[in-house]
Amino acid sequence: MTSTYDDAGPEDATTVLLVHGHPFDRSMWRPQARYLAGRGYRVVTPDLRGYGTRKSDETKTGLDVFARDVVELADHLGIGTFVLGGLSMGGQIVMQAIADHPGRVSALLLADTFAGLDTPEVKQGRIDTAARITGDGMEQYADELLPKMISPETRATRPDVEEHVRRMMRNAPPEGAAAALRGRAERPDYTPGLRNIAVPTLVVAGSEDEFTPVRDAELIHREVAGSTLVVIDGAGHLPNLERETEFNEALSTFLTDSGAKP
Repeated sequence: MTSTYDDAGPEDATTVLLVHGHPFDRSMWRPQARYLAGRGYRVVTPDLRGYGTRKSDETKTGLDVFARDVVELADHLGIGTFVLGGLSMGGQIVMQAIADHPGRVSALLLADTFAGLDTPEVKQGRIDTAARITGDGMEQYADELLPKMISPETRATRPDVEEHVRRMMRNAPPEGAAAALRGRAERPDYTPGLRNIAVPTLVVAGSEDEFTPVRDAELIHREVAGSTLVVIDGAGHLPNLERETEFNEALSTFLTDSGAKP
């Protein structure tokens, strides 16, 4: 097993496995890992292949590959069923995982993500960006993304969050991030499968998210029967970092209400 991950909380507790987005790493979930482990959950947060400290030589990594990696990590740790959560690209990996391995997931968190396909322009943009960061690295790309990743209010009031987000993006291995962009550009449409989700599901969105606006979360909420929608005011694309108290409370309440107690 070559995955790099953090594993916090009691080994025999309910497991919450959280999948980071692009171009981040497992430290994105540090506030949630600390909070949930302190309440008796087991929290596993891996680096996806090609991100963080996990290297990859691939030129294209499909979301099905990431989903398989997540399940293989659970196998490695001896975890049968688990709560699975993801943000942005991580949320799309979660949708792929529950489609491929529905019996392994007891509840879902889908944060600031969208189920549909890219427009042709966005798809081509991912491919072009992959070529660009492979040649030029992550620094300029990270600086361009940062104002869209977090809300203006967060930038004005939370320099710690801004610095953390900037550091994750700048430190992402360019080759791994590019491989994920190429694979993500070819992902399937997850919208039809939303109606097949039969486990408790929490859908979260930042009210100021530019990448995946609230309407994307509302679509997922409508399609997933019995799902819960929480919109976090003042947050952009990363409400788990920008408004960690509100995010943690929403997630904790959902876990309790869904029966996923420690």
